[in-house]
Amino acid sequence: MDFHIRKMNTSYDNDVVDYYLGEEKLHINELIGSEVEFKYSGDINCIVCGKKTKTSFGQGFCYNHFMNSPQASPCIIRPELCEAHLGKGRDVEWEEKYHNVPHYVYLAVSSAVKVGITNGKNLPYRWIDQGASSGIILAEVPYRRLAGEIEVALKQQFTDKTNWRKMLTNQVITDVDLEEIKWELEETLPSDLSQYLSEEDEITEINYPVLEYPTKVNSINLEKIPQFRKKLMGVKGQYFLFDDNSVINIRKYTGYNLEINF
Repeated sequence: MDFHIRKMNTSYDNDVVDYYLGEEKLHINELIGSEVEFKYSGDINCIVCGKKTKTSFGQGFCYNHFMNSPQASPCIIRPELCEAHLGKGRDVEWEEKYHNVPHYVYLAVSSAVKVGITNGKNLPYRWIDQGASSGIILAEVPYRRLAGEIEVALKQQFTDKTNWRKMLTNQVITDVDLEEIKWELEETLPSDLSQYLSEEDEITEINYPVLEYPTKVNSINLEKIPQFRKKLMGVKGQYFLFDDNSVINIRKYTGYNLEINF
């Protein structure tokens, strides 16, 4: 099957995360335990305009859209820079729809307690994409900029990055009380930010479809290894895990054209 790669879609209606790839919604869970072949054609197409590009900028953009698309604007990475609530941005209509809307600030657990933000419609899927084992809503704010300001205020206490090697080898910290950590922050956050702390204290536990975790991880680079066939042992975050300790980050290859056989 041929795929113009996008981030895998997920659902969490059962005991474990279900993963789906492409418009065909290939159910990846059904391939776990089987051999899967990847073939990279050498072609990359921008996910905005479809134009062929030699290099994928910012995970799926041609250079023009990397520089101009609101989907690649600086406030995607640094939400504290967002000006959507002021009616500003690369595309005001897009910003109004996606950034000038309620956002969550959250705490999630993997190899450490991580702070992050997401559009109010994206939980628990944001946690799943990051391979978190659990998560809790910390605060709910009316627009993206405020979420970024809370995240910045907490970066000295919590990481905003995921250690992907530890996440993929399932080195998950335990004995963490996310609810207790959350309400301790009420005393440390400035009052103009602590007012947004959410009363929602439900902790979401997440289980991934993995038969066996690798003992170490070797990341596959499609530019160097454009074709391979391996036994799929599981999926976590946006990574495929294989039986020889190798992994591939599907999201990294957004915009790439791949043939996947099984």
